[in-house]
Amino acid sequence: MSSSPARTDDPRTDEEQTHLDLVYARLDRMRATTGKRLAATLRESGGTPQAQSERESYERMYVDELTKFDAAEHNLYFGRLDMLDGETRRIGRIGILDDDDADTTLLLDWRAPLSRAFYLATPAAPEEVARRRHIRTRHRSVQVVNDELLTADDASAEDVGHGDVVNESALVAALNTARTGEMTDIVETIQREQDLIIRSTHRGVTVIQGGPGTGKTAVALHRAAYLLYTHREILSRSGILIIGPNSDFLDYIGQVLPSLGESGVLLATIGELFPDVHARADEPRATREVKGRLAMLDVLKRAVRARESLPRTAIPVNFEGYAVEIDSELIKAARGKARSSRRAHNQAQSVFLRSALHALAARHAAAIGSSLLDGSQMLSSSDIADIHADMSRDTDIRATLLDFWPTLTPQDVLRELLADKAALRKCTPGWSDEDRAALHRSPAEDASDLTPADVPLLDELAELIGYGTAEAQAREKEQWRRQLAEAQDALDILTGSAPQDLEDELDPEILMAYDLIDAEQLAARQTQTSRATTAERAYGDRTWTFGHVIVDEAQELSAMAWRMVMRRIPNRWMTIIGDTAQTGDLAGTTSWSEVLTPYVANRWQLRELTVNYRTPAEIMTYAARVLRRVDPGATAPTSLRKNGIEPVAIRAEPSRLAATILEAATALELTGLTGIVVPDAIHPMIAQALANIGEAHDKVTEAPGTDTDASGQVANPRPRLHTVTTCKGLEFDTTIVVEPAELIDQSPRGFSDLYVALTRSTQRLIVIHSRDLPAELADMPTA
Repeated sequence: MSSSPARTDDPRTDEEQTHLDLVYARLDRMRATTGKRLAATLRESGGTPQAQSERESYERMYVDELTKFDAAEHNLYFGRLDMLDGETRRIGRIGILDDDDADTTLLLDWRAPLSRAFYLATPAAPEEVARRRHIRTRHRSVQVVNDELLTADDASAEDVGHGDVVNESALVAALNTARTGEMTDIVETIQREQDLIIRSTHRGVTVIQGGPGTGKTAVALHRAAYLLYTHREILSRSGILIIGPNSDFLDYIGQVLPSLGESGVLLATIGELFPDVHARADEPRATREVKGRLAMLDVLKRAVRARESLPRTAIPVNFEGYAVEIDSELIKAARGKARSSRRAHNQAQSVFLRSALHALAARHAAAIGSSLLDGSQMLSSSDIADIHADMSRDTDIRATLLDFWPTLTPQDVLRELLADKAALRKCTPGWSDEDRAALHRSPAEDASDLTPADVPLLDELAELIGYGTAEAQAREKEQWRRQLAEAQDALDILTGSAPQDLEDELDPEILMAYDLIDAEQLAARQTQTSRATTAERAYGDRTWTFGHVIVDEAQELSAMAWRMVMRRIPNRWMTIIGDTAQTGDLAGTTSWSEVLTPYVANRWQLRELTVNYRTPAEIMTYAARVLRRVDPGATAPTSLRKNGIEPVAIRAEPSRLAATILEAATALELTGLTGIVVPDAIHPMIAQALANIGEAHDKVTEAPGTDTDASGQVANPRPRLHTVTTCKGLEFDTTIVVEPAELIDQSPRGFSDLYVALTRSTQRLIVIHSRDLPAELADMPTA
């Protein structure tokens, strides 16, 4: 396949420029109209609660539309289909109709059914397409036009497709473009195997298995955009959740959905799926593995039950001048009642308290109301009920009882459990001392310094405790009661200050504030209505259930993390993306069946991606050898291209690793984005050493040059330093892998870690080492 450069005398360019001008003119009119409507809406005020709600809905709609128009500005029109029957279909990021009398279609949304042939048609299966045209634009100007003539007998085709690769010219151009640190969409270059997954109608669990560079993440994001387009009514209410492996990854993919016209998706890591928690602290791999085991379920249950304690000795409390004892027998009976209710701990507290107070009132009644002659009860049932009511209002009695069934929070329970060696021993019968030591956290550590592996434990504790929405609802009800009381007080003041000397016959004609509004309406006007998006509301609600969930790098999730994820998607409509050969977390999975069977039995489908679009064949040669150490039966994805750049290995003295990284970058004049992947143990040292290099480091990391592209993005951004864990899902123009032997040694899944590190690059791989290279890399050329 070949591409012809754009020519000033190319009639195709003039034709497409004319249409592009029409499209942008219409987009500008749409933007202006929407902006005026938004401004008019913002100027409105007052009205009934219904009118306010409608106004806020319109405001949100107009803001979303403007956001969509702005996001679609770049490369708005990119494809055209000339069908065998003479129909012409022009395809873009969003659908645009002209404002003429016929509502002429200027652009088809790439997700529309009529656009699908753009991604599926090949010479072998042309899908009734005579010609596919790819249009590259910049700043509203057509730069390049490439045609693929899909009729086999047409010798004038300048770009003839083959196999399942479509738009190959555009695809290769996109792959060779320098990275900027943000993922770009693939809406122009979606391939057949990817499109089949993006538009899948399966309403259960779809697992997308694929090796490095096969476009799994891009497919997942475009699937999210497609589902929002196809099932807008359902998913706009419930939302889509996308779970990524780390915050760097979420930053990397953050602009893809907005560029596709979608902004209502919640992106989060496992460490952010609990409201008001942003868990990013690091911890040893062994600790993450222990916390991810299902055995933690019993540990957490015992930790909660340990808070439902018994008094060691009877505790006397004073009630109306009498001493009343709270002892183990009374608490044990009340605890039994609460546990038999099968409610969560906090929700069962009322049962416990009611039972304990009932028994305590009966004891007191027996002490003060028994007959001296025969011991019979002289107090009536109403008298005893009064005692019960009085005791329930006694703060000392309530506080003493609740010491044995306290209100709990997940954070407090987890913190106190992990910091208390004795509690850990009690809650982990049969565990090894090594596993207990892995869980133990020093009491001196910052209580807010949570790790991602802690969050599934918090979520599990929230289920056991009954913590979350119920408390929030109770707070909202109490706040509303206060606002209602304040509003009534205000109206009472107005009523009391009304003039009393009006003539009787005039009274009905004079309307006061309290004649026009009641307390509830006044309180409602003082309430700030939430304008949060679906994603924002879901983020703050632990019990929110999503319409669809996408999990990227899913092989890294622990068994406990899967329990948390599944609570958020009871309909089990999910897209799961991963590669079990890349599993690095010791609590992760190597079998999709083991993960999914407990939740959906065999009601899930596996789809595989086989073409490596990212990694050149020169690099995959070495990565494939490492893959065979991970799984001898695995087949590496086939690289789409060679780039003629052989990987190189550079030997360094241990004390000069950071300096050697700097020298390599200088000597090779690296362009684009460079990623440096180092073993966990030396990451702090390398980070500090690079920082200490000072001016020379600044010169190299910004060099060669700081040219900007069309969008103003720095063409050569500063290199990014990563461990294997933090580089999951990312890609770089150049990857510098440091100490591969140590990467292997740092974990029982070290070869998986090395496989991940080697396959981040789109152009060049440099290996820097002081230890001997592993056998799989031993013949790599040296520099």
